[in-house]
Amino acid sequence: MLTDTQFTHHRFHQGITALERASCACLFCSYQRVIEFCKFSREGKRGEWWCGGGQREASVIACEQHKHATHAETEVEEKRLKKKEKKMPHRHKRASEQKHRISKKPVQRMDDAWNTVIRNKGRRRGKGVATEELEVPKDVLHAQHPSSSASIQFPQRPGYGQTGTTCIVKANHFLAQVSKSELCHYDVNVTPEVISSKLNRAIMAQLIRIYRETDLGSRLPVYDGKKNLYTAGLLPFTSREFAVTVFHEQEGLDTARELHFKVTVKFVGLINMQQLNELLSGKQVGTPHEVLTVIDIVLKEVAARRYIAFGRLFYNPNVQRNQRLGGGLHAWRGFYQSVRPTQMGLSLNIDMASSAFIEPLPVIEFVAQFLGKDVRTRPISDADCVKVKKALRGVKVEVTHRGNTRRKYRISGLSSQPTRELIFPVDEQMNMKSVIDYFLEIYGFTIRHSHLPCLLVGNQKKVNYLPMEACKIVEGQRCTRRLDEKQITSLLRVTCKRPSQQEVEILQTVRQNAYDQDPLVKEFGITIDDKLATVEARILPSPWLKYHDTGKVKQHLPQLGQWNMINKKVINGGIVNRWACINFSRHVQDTTARAFCRQLVQMCLLSGMEFNPEAVIPVHTARPEHVKKAIKHVYNSAAAKLEGGELELLIAILPDINGTLYGDLKRICETDLGLISQCCLTKYVLKVTRQYLANLSLKINVKMGGRNTVLLDALSLRIPMVSDIPTIIFGADVTHPEKGEDSSPSIAAVVASQDWPEATKYAGLVSAQSHRQEIIQDLYKTWQDPQLGTVSGGMIRELLLSFKRATGQKPLRIIFYRDGVSDGQFYHVLLYELDAIRKACASLEASYQPPVTFVVVQKRNHTRLFPNNHNDKKSTDKSGNVLPGTVVDSKICHPTDFDFYLCSHAGIQGTSRPAHYHVLWDENNFSADDIQSLTNNLCYTYARCTRSVSVGMVT
Repeated sequence: MLTDTQFTHHRFHQGITALERASCACLFCSYQRVIEFCKFSREGKRGEWWCGGGQREASVIACEQHKHATHAETEVEEKRLKKKEKKMPHRHKRASEQKHRISKKPVQRMDDAWNTVIRNKGRRRGKGVATEELEVPKDVLHAQHPSSSASIQFPQRPGYGQTGTTCIVKANHFLAQVSKSELCHYDVNVTPEVISSKLNRAIMAQLIRIYRETDLGSRLPVYDGKKNLYTAGLLPFTSREFAVTVFHEQEGLDTARELHFKVTVKFVGLINMQQLNELLSGKQVGTPHEVLTVIDIVLKEVAARRYIAFGRLFYNPNVQRNQRLGGGLHAWRGFYQSVRPTQMGLSLNIDMASSAFIEPLPVIEFVAQFLGKDVRTRPISDADCVKVKKALRGVKVEVTHRGNTRRKYRISGLSSQPTRELIFPVDEQMNMKSVIDYFLEIYGFTIRHSHLPCLLVGNQKKVNYLPMEACKIVEGQRCTRRLDEKQITSLLRVTCKRPSQQEVEILQTVRQNAYDQDPLVKEFGITIDDKLATVEARILPSPWLKYHDTGKVKQHLPQLGQWNMINKKVINGGIVNRWACINFSRHVQDTTARAFCRQLVQMCLLSGMEFNPEAVIPVHTARPEHVKKAIKHVYNSAAAKLEGGELELLIAILPDINGTLYGDLKRICETDLGLISQCCLTKYVLKVTRQYLANLSLKINVKMGGRNTVLLDALSLRIPMVSDIPTIIFGADVTHPEKGEDSSPSIAAVVASQDWPEATKYAGLVSAQSHRQEIIQDLYKTWQDPQLGTVSGGMIRELLLSFKRATGQKPLRIIFYRDGVSDGQFYHVLLYELDAIRKACASLEASYQPPVTFVVVQKRNHTRLFPNNHNDKKSTDKSGNVLPGTVVDSKICHPTDFDFYLCSHAGIQGTSRPAHYHVLWDENNFSADDIQSLTNNLCYTYARCTRSVSVGMVT
């Protein structure tokens, strides 16, 4: 996966005339997600992009029309295209102003495409695809999205892996069995219509309470809170209407209101259990989603009685002592729960979880903790008011000035004036009264902190003012905003448990849930084992790594997933002749900065780089708020001294807490100036270690075009399914905006290997697309040009051309690792993106269709692997986790599909999370050993550290 840090490492060459903000078409969105695009002149343009996984060379593609485009003509155009989509469903909307970056000589005849690869001229480090700016007409075509998944069937497991040392591990999966053979589905219709799932559940609970022993025939149904009711056996009717009365507590009311409803329950059909039984017996059939949904709802209902539910997560403040996180937040402990079919049968996956909740504090106390200031005696600044408003919006509070009457409200905002200045009409004659007088006269409540703003509650039609000191936050509200660094650190202390402790907590959770004693679980004939699944695993061997022959150590075999650079030199050293340093930290003196730079240069030289010991200009010190001015000063001063030469590297020393400084610096360096930068935090500069300098040298080397190491088997052509024929390995992911960002685009990134047979150096492309769109839209596209005819483009096509230019050969095999796809998106993503890969290949040569293997990588799964014996030091790493290279492809894996779990990294703290790999398409006929070994080996080629990582560098 491409992190935010890697994403910002962009570099554009001469030809950029401006970096502009836009509300419609843009090239990409920056680290701060500001909508920006680069204007290019007509002469020689290309872009290069480096990230931590090695040098990434790429032409840059303009992004898709943003969702929040405000131009009127765009709206008109979208309406016009919607009408056309009915006739041509494969067309996608494009604004007429949008521009794309494509090959400088676009293809007119597909058979000639391979011959149009251009050797670029320019800087030594750049080998990016030459590009030219072309206007894209309104009828841009994307790869057509197939309309049905019926023709796609995931490949069956080709067998089980044999490579590696066998061992036994435990997994947090618990065997679940369903004895009932007849599950029934009923439709529920509530009149008047109810939107709230909570109220719907209250209505159904009351119905069951009243009618269970009579009209429901003693059945105990389970309800999903919407339209579906399920029973373990038929009810004594096919359709019946019930009258239900509930007392419902509403926001802003003193007492619960009596509400009357008519509930119609109508039989839909029987749920077929045969499909589930066939799947669990090993027959390749579709996933029985309806059966799994029923079981999932039953078990969720059991957990929700004692916990606060958020999807599949359940929290309770009494599970453990709450840990304060600061800023008015504290951590609640809970668990995750889901049911899935596996080779051992139905499996209940239970994992521990922690999340930040808002403390149930008086609102004034919360604001004081949130701002870290005394607000009882001092007014709040306008800037702080904006922060508080954002933090409190949507939070539920209860009033405390009315004795035992605790009316609840949801905060919609803050008043723009302090309480002492607020007045409002008390009658239709518009007689005005101050908030202070109103609370004193009506409630006898004296407002003491009148310098603070009031909370705004209620709807827009009728806004109510509530003094902060009269309100308290209601317990059990999960914090959805982004946590700061200190809060994240505190939360990690709660979350990170050693494997032995994590295992004990999971077992305790299962026993406390007491599934076997719950009447609803018994009703549906569900039994849950209370023991962890015992699974046979294998430890894959670490790959040998090759370093430069001039070092004392030329080859190295990592132990326990880690190694170091002692007596080793990078296999290809980068060259740095012109560099400078800028210091934004007031805690670092110039002498300290100069000494740090000398040490860093020395380490780079020792690692095998060519590095000029002397900076172009002395260390420049500046304030963080002057970042743009300071960088431009250093850049121009260096250019003046070099008499036309350009600065190649900027070393930047940043404060430990730097806000937006890092993102601003990267945006200015990588997009405005085309300057490679390396940032260093103050705490590491003041207390420099050899290990830190070694890690920095590795990062700098790959940014300057070098390679740190390669797999020895790659050099000797011994990597199965890669070394035999030219093979390109892709990695793709989509990064979505954080919660609360409703209009920012998602960022799609694709990388591809460029140095067959080593598969260590990668080129990359990024493209912005619609908000929270998971499918990558710009993998392939075509459009009509008035002069050139049909023009093909897209990220896959450009990377295939880049591979041909770098190696001199066409890829004859494609391996595509796709990150970030959930189980429910498998068919959708595979259908669209595989089709795009096919069309990108065909656009280069009509008969060019190399075999494709499409693998989805899931890092955020909830499976945990534990050593069978925590006291056996031979079967654990230093952190107590399973050994790196532990792979599981049996028992807890899918009954028929080709999937496996791989824990390729050594644990540092907490319990390691294995990555879950699903092979969704395989025309290369990989064996289990081949795909597992390749995937594990790729995890040792990450350029930024000397450790194996949790997923390969291509993802």
